[in-house]
Amino acid sequence: MRRPYGARQRRGATAISVAITCRGVAKTFATRSGDVEALAPIELDVAAGEFVALIGPSGCGKTTLLRIVGGLEQATSGQCRIERASGTATIGFVFQQANLLPWMTIDENVALPLRLGGMARSGRLARAHALCATLGIGGFEKRWPRELSGGMQQRAAIARALAEEPALLLMDEPFGALDALTRTRLNMELERVWLTTGATVMLVTHSIAEAVMLADRIVTMSPRPGRIREIIQVPFARPRTLELEETAEFQAIAGRLRRMLMEQP
Repeated sequence: MRRPYGARQRRGATAISVAITCRGVAKTFATRSGDVEALAPIELDVAAGEFVALIGPSGCGKTTLLRIVGGLEQATSGQCRIERASGTATIGFVFQQANLLPWMTIDENVALPLRLGGMARSGRLARAHALCATLGIGGFEKRWPRELSGGMQQRAAIARALAEEPALLLMDEPFGALDALTRTRLNMELERVWLTTGATVMLVTHSIAEAVMLADRIVTMSPRPGRIREIIQVPFARPRTLELEETAEFQAIAGRLRRMLMEQP
């Protein structure tokens, strides 16, 4: 499988990553007041194992593009193709709300995809407990979702998304409802987990700092109908640290993104 844009195999990676190819992907929604063009034709390649962030003004089609990639929406025109070396590409989703089932314990929520896939109870709960430990919520496996903070619930949602070892992880503002400190901690946790899994990640975010801290490339989008304005390569080595935000190089990229997003196309 080709690896454009310098994508690399990471030490310890276990998942078989996928590559994403979008060609002329456009979306128009029919409403009572007429058609709404959400996405103009999009051309985008994402390399296997790459971490890509989508950023742009509200309503520019970021979430729509993410949902088309994940098969939750159908494009009006064009094609989005997911490629892997062999087999079926499992996709994990994380949304802004954790959406944990309140009548299930945390380990049961995390293990739900495995239960639906027919895995035996002992095996799926063992996997759930291992993921809870990895995401920093070990010891809370038997708690109810209501007993956990918002940040801990979101950790559980990420663990659930990783349960089937997805080749592709799609994240739609997963930390948007959290306080700044919790969000920063989960950014660092997400990078650590990603570096060990080998998954391909697409992240929708409104946070410029989050995009620069996490992504290999940042796709900036214009106001509706969403178009790709520019794709910015993030050159920083991994793993990244909080001190990176204080560097002139980080601030230069963040400033460039800020100016771009404030400008009208």
